[in-house]
Amino acid sequence: MKNMEVITGTASNLVAGVVGYVFQKIRRNFSYVCRYRRMVSGFEKKVEMLKDKRDIVLLDVDAARKNDENISPEVNSWLAKADKMIDLELKEVKGLEDEAKNKCFIGLCPNFKARYQLSKKAEEDAGAVDELLQQGGFDKVSYRDVPQPVVVVPPKDFDDFDSRKLVFNKIMEAVKDPNLNIIGVYGMPGVGKTTLVKEVIRQVKEDKLFDSVVMAVVTHTPDIKKIQDQIADTLGLTFKEQSMSGRASRLCQRLKKEKKIFVVLDDIWAKLDLMEVGIPFGDEHQGCTMLLTSRDLNVLSKDMDAKMRYSIGVLEHEEAWEFFKKIAGDGVESSDLLPIATEVAKKCGGLPIAIRTLATSLRNEPPFVWEDALRQLNRPSSSNFIEVSAAAYSSIEWSYDRLQSEEYKQIFLLCSLMGHNISFEVLLVCAMGLGLFRGVNTVEETRNRLLTVPCQLLPTTCLF
Repeated sequence: MKNMEVITGTASNLVAGVVGYVFQKIRRNFSYVCRYRRMVSGFEKKVEMLKDKRDIVLLDVDAARKNDENISPEVNSWLAKADKMIDLELKEVKGLEDEAKNKCFIGLCPNFKARYQLSKKAEEDAGAVDELLQQGGFDKVSYRDVPQPVVVVPPKDFDDFDSRKLVFNKIMEAVKDPNLNIIGVYGMPGVGKTTLVKEVIRQVKEDKLFDSVVMAVVTHTPDIKKIQDQIADTLGLTFKEQSMSGRASRLCQRLKKEKKIFVVLDDIWAKLDLMEVGIPFGDEHQGCTMLLTSRDLNVLSKDMDAKMRYSIGVLEHEEAWEFFKKIAGDGVESSDLLPIATEVAKKCGGLPIAIRTLATSLRNEPPFVWEDALRQLNRPSSSNFIEVSAAAYSSIEWSYDRLQSEEYKQIFLLCSLMGHNISFEVLLVCAMGLGLFRGVNTVEETRNRLLTVPCQLLPTTCLF
């Protein structure tokens, strides 16, 4: 009897549970039929919100593309899902809504099935829209490619200089030495220090000696922020910090992530605080090797504590003459020109920049132009520069005086002030801002005029 009561009670509970579940399901399904208009209205409002969100993201995407940035895969995926929801799903809901408006039984009864399907679809899609709205809160929609260090390939004549090969090989040996973290190269202006270190960079990259290679130009007026930016751009690093110390800390952390990194700092004039820049070295980062260039040996040895220092001097007589002939052309060896050409070449003092400048100016010129050039080069120079020989200065001064227009002279002087690392775009902005070209009023006109400037005036060839 007792067992019978237990069985009966259990059965009653089961029946009650099943009935309750069925009732709730019927009630919920019935609510879909009754509230289909509210469900559709709610879905449509959320779709409008999604449209607004998509338009905002598209504005950011458009701005990023104009800035030559890559759109993140998750952003592209989100936009595809948003488009599908807005176009296809909305169209499907609208189709069900039209179907729900049609009555069955010859217009005598509402189409409950269509209303149920419509309401159910609207609820499900509204939930999907909510999820998309949440996912669409992007902090950033794009990213930049990590730029590879741009290394200008040195002129082919670099390999022909035995004196340069010797220094180059010694530097490469030092770069491979794990016990050396600061290496220095010094020499007078225009002797080819930058060309040499760019060849070292090319070889380092070819041999895959380091995980990353970065280069920054320091100049006689060091701008810490600019130096940081040059290094950061190569690494694909963007600074959010405003203070110099904050930027330095951020750069230091990023450099430490590279197991082996080669840092080249070109044209150092005085002591540079590497920690202020954010370059870890020594015990801070034993995988960091630095190559520094300077005009002054004392800067490298005393101020920067370079353990190994290599001097790069002017070209030997034979090297200088071969270099001069290569640029000036085979005509210099003709019987009527050879005696004059050899004397003109000597006036360059073995300085590569002077040789290139003078030989380029005299290339394919008749003998009387060469004779006049030699006469002017023989005049006493008014230069009092300690670092540049009088002969080298005279050759560059003669090339400057011979420029065909005042505009070219102004560009030459601007390049010499800005340094050999000045980009074409910066030169364009400066030339336009200073009004160096007459009769031009737009950026495009200035660009076209600047492109007509002789190639020997470009920063990579005409400056100290």
